[in-house]
Amino acid sequence: MTRSWWRPLAACLPMLVATLLCGQDAAGRSEFLTPNSEMTRYPELMERARPPSSPIASRGEPVVSGSPLGQMVRVAGIVFSGRVTSIGRAAGFYGHEPVSTSVTFHVEQAIRGASPGESLTIREWAGLWGAGERYRVGERVLLFLYSPSKLGLTSPVGGAMGRFAMDSRGMIVMSPRHVGDLSSDPILGGKTVVPYADFALAVRRFKGQE
Repeated sequence: MTRSWWRPLAACLPMLVATLLCGQDAAGRSEFLTPNSEMTRYPELMERARPPSSPIASRGEPVVSGSPLGQMVRVAGIVFSGRVTSIGRAAGFYGHEPVSTSVTFHVEQAIRGASPGESLTIREWAGLWGAGERYRVGERVLLFLYSPSKLGLTSPVGGAMGRFAMDSRGMIVMSPRHVGDLSSDPILGGKTVVPYADFALAVRRFKGQE
C-alpha cells in the first residue's frame, strides 16, 4: 500500500520541481523588466529615457518639420559653446530626487540662454551619464540644450545631435551623424569641420522663424 502511494508521487516530483524553478526564473526576469523605482516616481525621467521617434527628440514640444538644424534652433532653450571646467554629482533640489550629474562650463560664445564669459552649470539625469553621454574636464563643446525641466534637469536636443565637439582652434567638428543629417544645409552641408562664425551664421538663419 505504501509503495503504491509513493509511485505516483515520485512520478510527479520532476514536474513539481520544474514548475518551481520556472517560477523562480520568471520572478528573476520580471525584476529586470520592472521600471526603475526612481523612473516610476518621476515620469519626466521615463520620458527622457524613451528613444526618440525623430532626429530631434521632443519632451512634449511640437516636432518642427524641415531642416534638423532649424528644429534644434526652435526647440533649444540654451545654445552656447564653451569649455568643461568641472563635473560633479548632485542629489537634486528637494533631497529625494534621483541623483543627477552637474557639469560646469566656461561659456566662450553664446547664442541663447547664456552669456559669454559666465560660468554655467547644467544638471543632467545621472542615467544619461551611464548611457554614455559624458563630458571630461577641458573638453570644448557646442551644445543645444532643452530648457531646464521642473526638476532643474536638461539634456542635449536630440541626444548626440545637439552636441558638437570643438577642436583646439575653436572649429566645430561634425560627427558622421551631423554630416549626414545636415548634408542639405547650404552652409554646413558636406563639411566635417566648420568655423564657429559659419556655424553661427547657419543658426541665425532660423532664429527669426521661432
